[in-house]
Amino acid sequence: MTSKEKKPFYITTTIPYVNADPHIGFALELVQTDAIARYQRLSGKDVFFSTGTDEYGQKILEASQKEGKDAQEYVDHYAAEFKKLKNALGISNDTFVRTTSEHHKKAAQEMWRRCGAKGDIYKKSYTGNYCVGCESFKTEKDLNAGRRCFLHPNLEISILQEENYFFRFSKYQNKLLEYLSRPDVILPDWRKEEAIAFVKSGLEDFSISREKKRLGWGVPVPDDADQVIYVWFDALTNYISTLGWPADAKALAGRPEENLFEKFWQKGEVVQMAGKDQVRFQSIMWQAMLMSADIKNTDKVVYHGFITSGGQKMSKSLGNVINPLDLAKEYGTEAVRYFLLRHVHPFEDSDVTPENIKEAYNANLANGLGNLASRILTLSEKYLDKCPEIPEKSDFTEYFEFFEKFDIKQAADYVWNEIGELDKFIQKTEPFKVVKIDEKKGKELISSTVLHLYRIARMLNPIMPETNIMLKKLIKENKKPEKPLFLRKD
Repeated sequence: MTSKEKKPFYITTTIPYVNADPHIGFALELVQTDAIARYQRLSGKDVFFSTGTDEYGQKILEASQKEGKDAQEYVDHYAAEFKKLKNALGISNDTFVRTTSEHHKKAAQEMWRRCGAKGDIYKKSYTGNYCVGCESFKTEKDLNAGRRCFLHPNLEISILQEENYFFRFSKYQNKLLEYLSRPDVILPDWRKEEAIAFVKSGLEDFSISREKKRLGWGVPVPDDADQVIYVWFDALTNYISTLGWPADAKALAGRPEENLFEKFWQKGEVVQMAGKDQVRFQSIMWQAMLMSADIKNTDKVVYHGFITSGGQKMSKSLGNVINPLDLAKEYGTEAVRYFLLRHVHPFEDSDVTPENIKEAYNANLANGLGNLASRILTLSEKYLDKCPEIPEKSDFTEYFEFFEKFDIKQAADYVWNEIGELDKFIQKTEPFKVVKIDEKKGKELISSTVLHLYRIARMLNPIMPETNIMLKKLIKENKKPEKPLFLRKD
């Protein structure tokens, strides 16, 4: 399998806030990112894949106090819950960054110093509309008719007055427009238009600190004991702190011989995956911070949609929250990956319910792939002495193009189209009947189905990696599965 170029490839998820259990929306982002990382490894690139947790801020402090826990104890618990997603979803990340780690705190402070050295940080007294949900001040255009935040309409806006440090966001308006004019810097295109429209509407300098007496849970501002760094400014720095920046922290992720920041950020292709509500933060604020610190900008940010359930936003009060850890226990890792990558749109909102998860599982895994593989391997074990000779190379160009476009759903659809074609071939040629009448011709037909199944197994690598391994092993050993690959759910 070849690639157009062998540039190192760095890919990240956003880092979720640890004020609640993992939800299916982040599981989607994690699995999408993992599938792209696996594809890039297959294409021959050196890949570094980072995820982690965002652990500072007002919401964390309030949630920990509500539970009667120390803030660090609280984030330790939830970070452990998010780490469970690695095994539950089969995630191949190279590192897991926590913003409460000593290295990350130093990196956030260094980002502050570099922006400050550019004259981009200043202090002023400020009165503004503050959304606790977003942990940020809001302009009038950010509020709905009821003077609530569009993202958190159930929370009242607070009027806060305090002395904070500000970042000269307005200074970077033209540079940001120049950055956003690059081709493919944002996917899908309509998110790029959204980012450009936001910048063109005029940028206001934003607050990047909070008074320590009001919010003690945060990274201390360098040379000011009375202030802590605003959670967004701190958290965005994770994308480079996890690579060892600013020091050459070579021991990260078990690669002591390499300068990971230089290799993957400065000289590699940098791709960030994020939810559609992150455009302002990932493609605008973070990019301005990088410009200020004289660090290369992100090459591409890919935005996915939201997951609703029964047409409504998931919430505990509605009882429609789907926990990915529970889902993996019920259906298994591979089935959850399959569902999120094929039945959830990569860029637009999608509706997910327990009913459509079960329906997709039974139709496409238990009755589809699982049943087909079992039929072919049973015939092969019974009538063939050994596995047919597998060609060294296959043409996956069309399939790979979908991954290049970050359209994993179309890639998965392509695989299931091949599964459907193979099923039709068996129905049409009936090798199970032919082999009893004309043994030679029957064996040729069976061999053909085995080789096609092997091709399908290879294509499953980024989507369902364990199924890929298991099917290839069974085919090479010429054995039928001892139990159903995917047991039907009633």
